[in-house]
Amino acid sequence: MSAVLDDPTARSGPLAPLRMRWRAWWQARHPRSDTLQLTQRNVYILPTRAGWVFALTLGVLLVASINYQLSLGYLLTFLLAGSGLVSMHVTHATLRGLSLHLRPPQPVFAGDAAVVECVLASTAPRTRHGIGLRLAGPERSLHWSWTDVPAGAQAAVQLSFVAPRRGRLPLPDVVLETRFPLGLFRAWSVWRPLSTVLTYPQPERPTPPLPAARATGGEATTARSSEGSELEGIRAYRRGDPLKLVVWKKAARALDTGGELVSRDTRSAARQELWLDWAATGGLPPEARLSRLAAWVLAVEHSGAAWGLRLPGREWPPATGETHRRAALEALALWA
Repeated sequence: MSAVLDDPTARSGPLAPLRMRWRAWWQARHPRSDTLQLTQRNVYILPTRAGWVFALTLGVLLVASINYQLSLGYLLTFLLAGSGLVSMHVTHATLRGLSLHLRPPQPVFAGDAAVVECVLASTAPRTRHGIGLRLAGPERSLHWSWTDVPAGAQAAVQLSFVAPRRGRLPLPDVVLETRFPLGLFRAWSVWRPLSTVLTYPQPERPTPPLPAARATGGEATTARSSEGSELEGIRAYRRGDPLKLVVWKKAARALDTGGELVSRDTRSAARQELWLDWAATGGLPPEARLSRLAAWVLAVEHSGAAWGLRLPGREWPPATGETHRRAALEALALWA
């Protein structure tokens, strides 16, 4: 059943209409949600290959016991059959009753791995063993994460997938499976998360040089302090100034002449504004322009200047900080 959902050819071929109707019915039966309660309605079970071999072996034992009138053969056959039936109920009960909760993934850049954390909670007085989770898709069919859920407790499982492009992408379906305890039956369910992952454009590598910063109007004139000794970018040393702000090249001269130490005026850096402009990316294709702007956003924080972002039809005024950076990256991710 999950193989039909994972099949990329399900939309082509002579059976495409039937597959589309089947998929529509399946999606209606499993609406998207970030929480899921597993019940007998959404947990499915079928024999595994080992289970079919086991059933065939039981058939051979039964025929041999009937043919040769073997009392011990009857005993062994029905004992094994009873064990198989108990195994079927235990396998189904391992998933039935679980509560699933999704922790939405953090934003990532295109081409990076997005991590999805699934929390499995159990109120049963017994430990649930051998539960596997994976993301739906042919290329992910071998990437299982296995866990045990303690009695009356929770277990967290992290799954990851590569975000192929920028934008707000839906999360892949999550497949849960168990073959506990004997491996004769496979019980599984499919969970369709509602959350999405915000994917930023892949930054250009290597990072191109930043555009030149512009001085604001207040920096164009020479600024003097109330003491009358502070030139633009340099001011008299104040007690408590960090040593890294002291202009050491002028310190020796000041000591020789009896002058005062001077420090760099950090307000000058605050008066520098840098614009990350769509027009400054040249004649690149749109996606390449977004990649360059994303690279600039990551690099601009080290410049110490306030920076703004200009996209066609919209503008973000100069600012600094993590909130401003995230807003700019989100704008690049969702630009259309």
